[in-house]
Amino acid sequence: MVKIKTVNVIRHLAFEDLASFTSVMQANAYQINYIEAAYDEMSLLDALSDDLLIILGGPISVNDTALFPFIEAEINLLKRRLAADKPTLGICLGAQLIAAALGAKVFSGKEKEIGWFPLTLTAAGEQSALRYISAEHCNMLHWHGETFNLPDNAVLLASSEKYPNQAFGYGNNVLALQFHPEITQRDMEKWFIGHITEIMQAEGVSVAQLREETHRYANRLEVQGELFFNSWLNQVV
Repeated sequence: MVKIKTVNVIRHLAFEDLASFTSVMQANAYQINYIEAAYDEMSLLDALSDDLLIILGGPISVNDTALFPFIEAEINLLKRRLAADKPTLGICLGAQLIAAALGAKVFSGKEKEIGWFPLTLTAAGEQSALRYISAEHCNMLHWHGETFNLPDNAVLLASSEKYPNQAFGYGNNVLALQFHPEITQRDMEKWFIGHITEIMQAEGVSVAQLREETHRYANRLEVQGELFFNSWLNQVV
């Protein structure tokens, strides 16, 4: 009999969900439990109770605790979980929250990185599950204006031309990704609506350009992203 496992997924925007990772989770017998950061009480969540925790992206900053008090609750949750080396994945804002929980500074980059750009893997990254989403295999969706210092005892796994710290591992079961390997072509249409103000304000970025790049790269990323995620899941559980 297949054991049903639980993944708690902290979501900051309704349309930024697990996307292509959903089918991988289902194939691996995970029950998906979304936790809405905006109104679910995260201080009541047991940091060690689930088999996997995933923290997704969003347009707010780790440093916006005065505006969004739940950020502090997320960081406190992560501190307890990371100390126990429980399986944890952070994507975009989620990666920045992991960095902050590990004591690293999160700050604005020199420019926003929005669009499809390749990843450069470190030697450690080439030996990790990220090998499936290297520049050799696909382009990656980036959508962020902040970055972080590499936390103490973390292992750098990937960089991009504009942002040197794109992915890191910590311990045996923690992975932080500044980029979006979960995205699909269909889901991007929701992003164009939800992030239209940011798109219009970003220099050199437009919906037409992003849509054209998405048509060019997203289907390949969906295949490679699922290979990456399945490989990582098999390593940590």
